[in-house]
Amino acid sequence: MKKLLFLIPSLILLISSLSFSQTASIKGFIKEEATGEPVIFTSVYLKGTTFGAVTDVNGYYVISKIPAGDYLLMITYLGYDTIKVPVSLKKDDIIQQNLKLKKSNVSLRTLNVSGEKEDVRTETKTAVIKITAKQITQMPSIGGQPDLAQYLQVLPGVVFTGDQGGQLYICGGSAIENEVLLDGMVIYNPFHSIGLFSVFDTDILRNADVYTGGFGAEFGDRISSVMDISTRDGNKKRIAGKASVSPFGGKILVEGPLKREKEVGGGSTSFIFSAKNSYLKQSSKIFYNYVDTAGLPFNYTDLYGKISVNGDNGNKINFYGFDFSDVVNYKAISDFNWNSFGAGTNFVLVPSNSSVLFQGNFAYSKYKIALDETNMAPRTSDISGFNMGLNFTYYMGKNEARWGIEMLGFKTDFNYFNTVNLKIAYNQNTTEAAAFFKYKWTLGKFLFEPSFRAQYYASLQTMWPEPRFSMKYNLSKNVRLKLASGMYSQNLISANSDRDVVNLFYGFLSGPENLQTTFDGKELPNKLQLSDHLIGGVEFDPAKHITVNVEAYYKYFPQLTNINTNKVFDDNSENSNKPDYLKKDFIIESGDAEGIDMSIKYDYKQLYIWAVYSLGYIHRFDGIVNYVPPYDRRHTVNIVTSYTFGKNLEWGVDVRWNLASGLPFTLTQGYYENLTFPNGINTNYPVENGQLGVIYDVLDGGRLPWYHRLDITIKRHFILGQYTNMDAILSATNVYNRQNIFYMDRITNERVNQLPFMPSLGVNFSF
Repeated sequence: MKKLLFLIPSLILLISSLSFSQTASIKGFIKEEATGEPVIFTSVYLKGTTFGAVTDVNGYYVISKIPAGDYLLMITYLGYDTIKVPVSLKKDDIIQQNLKLKKSNVSLRTLNVSGEKEDVRTETKTAVIKITAKQITQMPSIGGQPDLAQYLQVLPGVVFTGDQGGQLYICGGSAIENEVLLDGMVIYNPFHSIGLFSVFDTDILRNADVYTGGFGAEFGDRISSVMDISTRDGNKKRIAGKASVSPFGGKILVEGPLKREKEVGGGSTSFIFSAKNSYLKQSSKIFYNYVDTAGLPFNYTDLYGKISVNGDNGNKINFYGFDFSDVVNYKAISDFNWNSFGAGTNFVLVPSNSSVLFQGNFAYSKYKIALDETNMAPRTSDISGFNMGLNFTYYMGKNEARWGIEMLGFKTDFNYFNTVNLKIAYNQNTTEAAAFFKYKWTLGKFLFEPSFRAQYYASLQTMWPEPRFSMKYNLSKNVRLKLASGMYSQNLISANSDRDVVNLFYGFLSGPENLQTTFDGKELPNKLQLSDHLIGGVEFDPAKHITVNVEAYYKYFPQLTNINTNKVFDDNSENSNKPDYLKKDFIIESGDAEGIDMSIKYDYKQLYIWAVYSLGYIHRFDGIVNYVPPYDRRHTVNIVTSYTFGKNLEWGVDVRWNLASGLPFTLTQGYYENLTFPNGINTNYPVENGQLGVIYDVLDGGRLPWYHRLDITIKRHFILGQYTNMDAILSATNVYNRQNIFYMDRITNERVNQLPFMPSLGVNFSF
């Protein structure tokens, strides 16, 4: 298998090299002159020809298979001066053109030129949304701090289960089935307990690609979705920074050169450091005392730092580290906290006489979580480990080949008590390895992307093949059809109870051993979690500045692993005659998810409108009963509008309205006296006082009321100097004070709602 995986790329390179013998190539990096930061997703083309490329997340481009001759290299990007560079190419030439874009002094409010239109025709882009920091700032910002978590909630297919203690579920997959990568490092929990904020600082984000399904073989070890996030480098020209303050929290960012870049393509070293902190638990007693007399229970601290070393001709290496923490204290209910820290490095190498791009990464991280609830034993979970990878991309005109290897190792320490207080504990070490190959082939109006991944799970001694495929057909200039499919596997599992008052705890472990060996009358071939994806769609441009995207998806989950909340017996010889579903720590389930996502985007001049509708169905079968999980939300509508105005476009208004049907929950049938027999058979049960027991109805057989919320932000930008700016931001969450239910206390019958109307005034100062 390994020989085959590396033989295929070698044959591709051999065949393609023959086609290069009579042609030439141009490659390089496009950067901003003011900061040295890469300019991503912009078109680079040869004027008067069909030869061109779109820069990637590193600002890198390659235009290959160009006939010898004289050309004019062009770059046109919104807000920057157009670059025109004459180039003369001879047979077999591979020349490098590193260029810098300078901000234009002329107002370009009516010009809208970027690589986006080119990108949708040259990339399959099925079930993937590319997010930039600029797009995030077009969302209403809570407390004056735009955040990725708030933007993700409006994406097609995403279900968000609450303002407090909520999780994100993507196209039918559970939270643990979503992989989150930060500069190549695995992040085990990207969201804070208050659902308005992620661990990421928007001001350091370069790009985030969210794959809701059907992703290629370069991603693995998750069966539902992938969020691939990259951060920008520090300013290579000058010391710069930003400070923010609001009732929700504060933030500071500092960046600058350690070694300045003196010329285009020259070496440099820069740093960037970000720290943000929430003091909502304390400030809410002053500003939002009508919510809870004890204050809102959320506090968090996020630290991130990065050093970037840029060599000549675009070679670079980054060193980064982070420390994220979260603390929640719900009065008389639960104490919850987690901490995550890690460090890593990644690099990009560009050989001078080759069209190959080398990229690699190595990182280590640790995540620890603890939950202590009233009347329940505490739960803890630790996971720590490394991940590393090396991949190669070879550009061949409009085609490209990509292949690589990955390795992941982690240790888990898991302690959990189920509803009958039986302990489930595991301490495990595991290693995973993978190799992948992907080829993008352009054939006229067709674009094909077959790929293959071989994933090996050491703890399970299992090799799992994962073929994948995507394609696009450019039916016309304004209409494009697309399709994606694939097989996916996963070893990492999470444990949480759907009956938790606050669904915060997500423990981690791998390859559980105390697992049933049969499911639905059949022997299990392995202990993996598995899924198959099929996604089809159409995107079209009914008008010049309007894009419509419609995608239907089906995800089949033939094998899932869940913690066994029905366990009442220990798994020993005395209980050998008891069924597995009453004694095993973990059980097997199956299911599927299907739905349709529709979006309409209008982006022209100062007005941006994005409207999204999602319809989804999720089904689960645990071997005994069919049920729906607690994130089976049927309908979701999001409308986002952003408008800038004023003489110098100094004013801005952002509005978001969300409407969603009710989530499932388990109804209460009645109550009974629960005798716990504290002294065993010697308990004097006729006089012993029992506890109040709950008789539950059908699992998740009820539905909560519909959820809807309106958020608004008004911004005013002030220019104080050449590099000094200030933004005053007035925002309001839940403007019309909709009482969206958070949970109902089954014992006291007290209703607790999600966040009420919460206005805030924030100030951002940048220099």
